Amino acid sequence: MERPKTIRELKDSGYVIRSVKSEIRENLIKKIQRNEKLFPGIIGFEDTVIPQIENAILSGQDIILLGERGQAKTRLMRGFVSLLDQEIPVLAGCEIRDNPLSPVCRRCKETVAETGLETKIEWIGREKRYNEKLATPDVTMADLIGEIDPIKVAEGKYLSDERTIHFGLIPRSNRGIFALNELPDLAEKIQVGLFNILEERDVQIRGFTIRLPLDVYLMASANPEDYTNRGRIITPLKDRFGSQIRTHYPITREKEIQIMEQERCRFPEEDRIIMPEFMKEIVAEITRQARRHPEIDQASGVSVRVSISNHENVISNAIRRYLRLKETYIVPRITDLSYIIASTTGKVELEGFLEDRERMVVSQLIDKAVLEIFNKVFGDYDFSIFLNNLQDSTGIIVSDELPSEEYERQALHLKGLNRLFERLKVECRETLASALEFILEGLHQRGKLNKEETSGKVRYGGYENIP
Repeated sequence: MERPKTIRELKDSGYVIRSVKSEIRENLIKKIQRNEKLFPGIIGFEDTVIPQIENAILSGQDIILLGERGQAKTRLMRGFVSLLDQEIPVLAGCEIRDNPLSPVCRRCKETVAETGLETKIEWIGREKRYNEKLATPDVTMADLIGEIDPIKVAEGKYLSDERTIHFGLIPRSNRGIFALNELPDLAEKIQVGLFNILEERDVQIRGFTIRLPLDVYLMASANPEDYTNRGRIITPLKDRFGSQIRTHYPITREKEIQIMEQERCRFPEEDRIIMPEFMKEIVAEITRQARRHPEIDQASGVSVRVSISNHENVISNAIRRYLRLKETYIVPRITDLSYIIASTTGKVELEGFLEDRERMVVSQLIDKAVLEIFNKVFGDYDFSIFLNNLQDSTGIIVSDELPSEEYERQALHLKGLNRLFERLKVECRETLASALEFILEGLHQRGKLNKEETSGKVRYGGYENIP
């Protein structure tokens, strides 16, 4: 069916124009009734954040998302686009996407008064109805609200004429969603102007007042740390938001792993990659340990991006080994974890002046994570057969540059490994190498094996065999 092209055709079609909040509310209700996922790709908020968002939408409330960095606040805001209609009608050529049946800008009112029901309309998609702005101290009233356009003045219009204004982002978000990231960073005088246009529906530009009864769904994000360190939200504007919803990091390690797997880079060699489950858990646990480490600034947060980047780096180092040694499969090992320093140190902030301790802190995180996952996998498993056998040997050499077949050769001389390999689901020599490193490092973290590092290699063995 052809879409209406004039106001007359729109009226004849029986199309009902709703406010943005009503539109979003009704589309949410349909999704709930159909048991559709509200925010596909958002993991870990199903029972905490999302129910609060649904309540706010059903109540017709504007929202502020409060949380540390890397808690999917921006993605959540962008996800609201799916709650808008596929298309809506607007007056043709209008900068602020005026309602054809109830225009608010002067130009559109004059056009409708002149051409009446034959006034042209056009249709815009939901993606064009979402605008986003990062709040910084240099954001001006002109950016958000508007400014006098000197070209229009030069064309003969008076300064007091509303048509001389070049509208900013908020008026251009009329009948849509406007999202403001890091709201506390916005200068207070700009926050006052923002409140004025959203609450009082008027704004003063260059000494004269214009009425702009905009239909805008307002969303904002903020980091709790910013409330005291870099700025604050003025009370009248804060009161404008119906719901302040607290986001959080993944509550469980399993959720962290799901996010890692979903968000990591996909490599051309993907069909060769085997990521052992214990390696995924260690990478996720490193981030979780960082969120509890006393020397890491918890106020600034430890983003899930740490897990994602570390996951990518251990796979990338395994790819380098695969290419250099011409291995069959790409399987990350414990020795690959030393390469996550580059992807971790830039994403965490240490307390005080401790930058020189970054490497040491990351090493501590790795050690704690390996021990945590080792204890989870093996619990009180009896390693006595393997340890006694290793005690009588010259030890085992490991390295991220050592071929997998060398691990297989060393493992042949040790008793008690087969049952351990079965538990770790060893499928090939590359997974054998990874599993063997995990067992050795886990026993070392338990204090059962000594560890000696020389010339880029590591030797594990009994205490009396290693000086």
